[in-house]
Amino acid sequence: MNKINFNIRLMKAEDFDAVVGIDAKVLTTSRPKYYEMRFDKLFKSTDYLPTSLVAEDADGTVVGFVMGAIYMGEYGIFQEEASLDTIGIDPAYRHRGIGKRLIDEYMDHLKSLGVRKVNTLVNWDDSQLIHFFSANQFSLSKTINLERSI
Repeated sequence: MNKINFNIRLMKAEDFDAVVGIDAKVLTTSRPKYYEMRFDKLFKSTDYLPTSLVAEDADGTVVGFVMGAIYMGEYGIFQEEASLDTIGIDPAYRHRGIGKRLIDEYMDHLKSLGVRKVNTLVNWDDSQLIHFFSANQFSLSKTINLERSI
């Protein structure tokens, strides 16, 4: 696939429809309520540091995004860790370096805010996503995610 020119910038409230649309294309199901909650936290909370980014093509169309948060302790005590909990690239724009650039810029942005470690969760069976994160310098953490069915 051909490389495209694209810009990375902080996510804005106006990006909601584009983010929901990309997510629906990737997952083949729409999750607007999930993103309403995320965008409310991003843009209506007074104690939330902006970390989420979007990639837009030369025409200003959002073609990818990455979302996460900096962990804050009680009373706003800064923690040196953050999460990367959602990443999406429009399937028509995959394999053009957008995901790598989003990850790189996300890491640079977090580093400038004092973050030293970023955590993410990946489904054990999602080999493509595991490969993507591995190629972007993520490795197994020392924590184990446990679950219990009820």
